[in-house]
Amino acid sequence: MAELTRVHPLEHFSAELADRSNPAVTITPEPFVAMVDVRLPATAADAELLGIALPTTSNTWVATSLGRAIWLGPGEWLLTSTVHDPDDFADLVRVSVQPLGGAVVDVSAQRIGLRLNGSRVRDLLAKGCSIDLHPRSFTRGTAVQSNIAQAGVILLALSDAGDDFLVLVRSSFAGYLADWLLDAAQEFSAAEATGRATDPASNQE
Repeated sequence: MAELTRVHPLEHFSAELADRSNPAVTITPEPFVAMVDVRLPATAADAELLGIALPTTSNTWVATSLGRAIWLGPGEWLLTSTVHDPDDFADLVRVSVQPLGGAVVDVSAQRIGLRLNGSRVRDLLAKGCSIDLHPRSFTRGTAVQSNIAQAGVILLALSDAGDDFLVLVRSSFAGYLADWLLDAAQEFSAAEATGRATDPASNQE
């Protein structure tokens, strides 16, 4: 039987995203990672899984030795791993969860990541997202479920400065969101180019 090759949903956008990158806004597709949705009863909500202390504060995420643990709701988390095959990761987590009366679902194919950073990335996101993204309220470790341009996403703050974000979007909406981001970022690309052209230092070799 022929083996199916998995195609990244943003493969056709990679070149354009790279060409449009500048210090104001950079949009980079993340590689595939293993993801599982974990549900635990209230009595086990503070349990550790694979040595991971699950975040219990709403709208937060924590880095782990494997990837990330993201709070999705009371008794529900999204765990990611950059070092496991999706099936292996789901089985590994399931061994820890089942004795606690919980459940695990492999959702690796459900979402893909987009890394957004740059000096104007908060302004870009603000065009399509109603969340307060100011660094004083959206600091590193914050994770919210919201919409960007009507696409449901999980948005993670990766830095305290507020200029580095990870967007997890459903694979079926990834192309739509990438297209919207490219369009919305045009004004920042133009401003960056204008700034370089008028900066005397940009003309020095």
